[in-house]
Amino acid sequence: MNSQSAINKDVFIPCDERMLVAVEVRRRKKKRMSFLSHVSKGEYATFICVSVTNTRPLQLIISKVKQFRGSSSFTRTSQWMVEQLRQVNGINPNKDIPEFDLVFVNTVDQWVASSAAEKCILIQILYSACQTYWKGKAGSLVKVNRQGTLPVVEAGHSDSSPSSRTRQVRRKSLVVSKPPEFINCPSKLTRDMSDATTMNLFIYRCKAFMNHLKNKIVANQRRLPSKGQTEERATRSPMGNIVHRMNVAVGERGDRLTTAEDKTLGLVHAAHQLADNAHKRALKSTK
Repeated sequence: MNSQSAINKDVFIPCDERMLVAVEVRRRKKKRMSFLSHVSKGEYATFICVSVTNTRPLQLIISKVKQFRGSSSFTRTSQWMVEQLRQVNGINPNKDIPEFDLVFVNTVDQWVASSAAEKCILIQILYSACQTYWKGKAGSLVKVNRQGTLPVVEAGHSDSSPSSRTRQVRRKSLVVSKPPEFINCPSKLTRDMSDATTMNLFIYRCKAFMNHLKNKIVANQRRLPSKGQTEERATRSPMGNIVHRMNVAVGERGDRLTTAEDKTLGLVHAAHQLADNAHKRALKSTK
């Protein structure tokens, strides 16, 4: 099971949510840590996730999920409703880079994704989800107005009656906040989902998979030292020197035994030839 499936199973399915995307990230700038914090850098992996609720009215949620070292489970440490998201900054609109910023109402997070492809996947899916979510919100407001629940007061006319003030308060409570702004993002990431953008998403997923595979191979190569490095480490200690000398001695002895065995086989072959020749001569003399 890959990390995305595990995150969806541990975090979102129990909360009756459906995960759309999860991308591993790290902070671009070091955040000021509290003196009470006992978790040092590198003891957990961080993922930015986008999910949607299965119950209506649908809610779009951006979450921060962590996996601590030595644990196979994932924990949601922070979450924001999409209404709290003010801006998504792709940093460079002309180049695929892994850096991006998420600006919320009360905080700004500066992230670096594992690769540029994973960042592009996150932005493209988040943009599409936001478009769908805000269109649904706008449609629900139009439906409410058509039902006559919130009559529109014409400009230049004021009504100070209690019923009018109540309607205005109710209308304010249902006003949808401004959708998030996507800036410095390549135009191919901020289009409505079509065949072209779907193909871009497929390509980015392939790139992300290849980058993950490459990192895994490099990590395995670093974990497994070469034969020369192993011998070099062994010869650094006295015990390593003894083992190395014993290996050399055993090798030399093996070479000597092989040479002696070859000489013995040669002598045996020569003896057989001499015996054959003597036997032939004996047969000729008797005739």
